[in-house]
Amino acid sequence: MDHPYFPLVVLFALAGFVVLALLFIAQKVGPKSINPAKMEPFESGNPPKGDARIRFSVRFYLVAMLFLIFDLEVVFLYPWAIYFRQLGLFGLVQMGIFLTILTIGYVYVWKKGALEWD
Repeated sequence: MDHPYFPLVVLFALAGFVVLALLFIAQKVGPKSINPAKMEPFESGNPPKGDARIRFSVRFYLVAMLFLIFDLEVVFLYPWAIYFRQLGLFGLVQMGIFLTILTIGYVYVWKKGALEWD
């Protein structure tokens, strides 16, 4: 009981117990009415048209990945903005280099036409 990870093991055990208990209670107490209308797929109030397993263009995934990359890069701006005064000129130069590289990448992707949605 003097192990340093004992509280962590207790926390995981308690979390697992709570999850299993909630799943058990939901299964026993939850509604069980199965209606054929409820079992159908729902698309904005319209019945689905065609097969749901259509192939998406690779461009769709490329745009999604580019969005994630450029969106997550902005997360680095928040800590920099908070510690701007402590970082001083060094932090300003480093963020300038970071934003320059990010801008070059954005312009490259733009010139290659990856942001065009045809």
